[in-house]
Amino acid sequence: MDHASMNDTSIQHNANPPMGHSGHNHHAMMIADFRKRFYVVLILTLPVLLLSPMIQHFVGVNWQFTGSLYILFALSTVIFIYGGWPFLKGLVTELKDKNPGMMTLIGFAISVAYIYSTATVFGLKGMDFYWELATLILIMLLGHWIEMKSIAGASKELELLVQLMPSDAHMVMGDKVQEVKTDTLKEKDIILIKPGEKVAADGIISEGESYLNESMLTGESKPVKKINGDKVIAGSINGNGSIKVTVSHAAKDSYLSQVIKLVDDAQKAKSKTQLLADKAAKWLTAIAMVAGITTFLYWYLTGHPLDFAMARMVTVIVICCPHALGLAVPLVVARSTSLAAKNGLLIKNRTAFENSRKITTIVFDKTGTLTVGKFEVSKIESLQKEVSENELIRLAAALEQKSEHPIATGILQKANSLSLTVPAAENFTAITGKGVEASVEGKKILVVSPGYLKEKNIAIPDGFKANDTETVVFVIVNDALSGYIALSDKIRPESADAIATLKKENIKSILLTGDNSKVAKSVSETLGMESFIAEVLPDQKLEKIKELQSKGEFVAMTGDGVNDAPALAQADVGIAVGSGSDIAAETAGIVLVNSNPKDIVSLILFGKATHSKMIQNLIWATGYNVIALPLAAGVLYNWGILLSPAAGAALMAISTIVVAINASMLKVK
Repeated sequence: MDHASMNDTSIQHNANPPMGHSGHNHHAMMIADFRKRFYVVLILTLPVLLLSPMIQHFVGVNWQFTGSLYILFALSTVIFIYGGWPFLKGLVTELKDKNPGMMTLIGFAISVAYIYSTATVFGLKGMDFYWELATLILIMLLGHWIEMKSIAGASKELELLVQLMPSDAHMVMGDKVQEVKTDTLKEKDIILIKPGEKVAADGIISEGESYLNESMLTGESKPVKKINGDKVIAGSINGNGSIKVTVSHAAKDSYLSQVIKLVDDAQKAKSKTQLLADKAAKWLTAIAMVAGITTFLYWYLTGHPLDFAMARMVTVIVICCPHALGLAVPLVVARSTSLAAKNGLLIKNRTAFENSRKITTIVFDKTGTLTVGKFEVSKIESLQKEVSENELIRLAAALEQKSEHPIATGILQKANSLSLTVPAAENFTAITGKGVEASVEGKKILVVSPGYLKEKNIAIPDGFKANDTETVVFVIVNDALSGYIALSDKIRPESADAIATLKKENIKSILLTGDNSKVAKSVSETLGMESFIAEVLPDQKLEKIKELQSKGEFVAMTGDGVNDAPALAQADVGIAVGSGSDIAAETAGIVLVNSNPKDIVSLILFGKATHSKMIQNLIWATGYNVIALPLAAGVLYNWGILLSPAAGAALMAISTIVVAINASMLKVK
């Protein structure tokens, strides 16, 4: 970024997790410093204007008195050294780094103006332009000050995330409660969260229940009910109940700290568009120097007075300061990353986010994204007199109690709701992709998919009809087919809207699932999706993505990160869904905290909006220079149109502010 100079603004907010505020303080000091210099120069500029022969001449008065020029010289020297210090210091730094940029331009311009004017006081023929020097420095200071404030504003959202973490916690020690600093909490500590307080650490509720507002972390606006055994996230706001929480890890590993670090890294990451802007800024610096010196030589050699030629040169150099260009992209980057984080979209990889506007096909992993992801038992059918329906559930639950699979969870929930005691299972083995087997109470039990029956040529019972949305598992007791359990997963209410919006954007949506084709077909038709690919094992997902890419599609894949990792890595844009607490959905470029398919649509639209803001800013920043530069050089001089150095500086400040305001208008739809 062309700000080597402003060692401060390069949006580097060392939010060293957990809570590094050093970057922020440094930044605030810089802003205060520019503000102070601005006011001092403002006070000194008034007498300079009154004492300037050119201004007096302009107003038609003559207040010259003995030594008035020396007073003018003294005041201007203070302005030049005190007001111009940040720019002169920047000039030296940039030249040392062999990286001339904005400060070189400003430093050069004010030095030329000061040296020339001082020479006129001490005998050189010509008119001083101290008043130009003073107003130029004044406007430059103002421009920098406002610009730094707007940059600070773009990183504000990150600061707000940092502030979500309470600094103190109430730690429970036996029957006493003690105040401790949040960052001293360790795993297994127990903390008390009173009504209305912020949760101080990630953990699991060990006592009490309450409604928690997690909106600032997940974007979910409704408070969520949490009971004993539920996970809570640091930074969420407790409702009306008092809860005790067992801390699951130290503050620096908390979900929120990870989010802060992610947002911070993403803001620092160079965006592709940024590299373009850096190049343009370098060129602009070179053009300014060449154009400035050429302008000076042209006017001086065609017989114009020295001060006129100098004024033209200074204006050209000032006009060219690529402030607006240096900021055009970083401001948008900073704002988009932090806004996205607040809306439950965590951008880990800038490039993935910027590419989201090119997506032509989205591959959805069904369970948990388009559907609620909770299987509920919809039918229990016994095929043997001696095995009752409750017995089927009890035996199936015995096998499923070890499994994390949604179907297993559904069966266990049913067993719980029927208040059955689930027996232990021994010699447990999984039959890959087909089911599980184990011995329970001395019987050999299998819980398997219809595919297993086909493979073993076991006749599927008469009268067996699964409706299209159900997933069925068969229970086999001692080699006899004893019955089946049908489960179904509800489609999320937001899914249909999301798919419809994607259609409007000309993006194809494809369902990819390990589930049977009947279920897949029914879900994809209900939602109006382009097509579906069913009965896919995790390792085949990758192949399917490659296949789409070979047809020239720009593919985004949404998955839950764990078994979809290879496919997420292969996709052009990998979106990990709902892994909330586990941000380390390592392979995905973007993490959606909620599993809401609407978020995927927002992500794409937001990616498009972000990209167009960057382009608008780049066009504005370069376009402004293209027009202002020739005017400053005096191309229209014969028609009486000329920009003075101060007007040039003002225009430059305005263009920077326009870019900053434009960036801040970015919204998540």
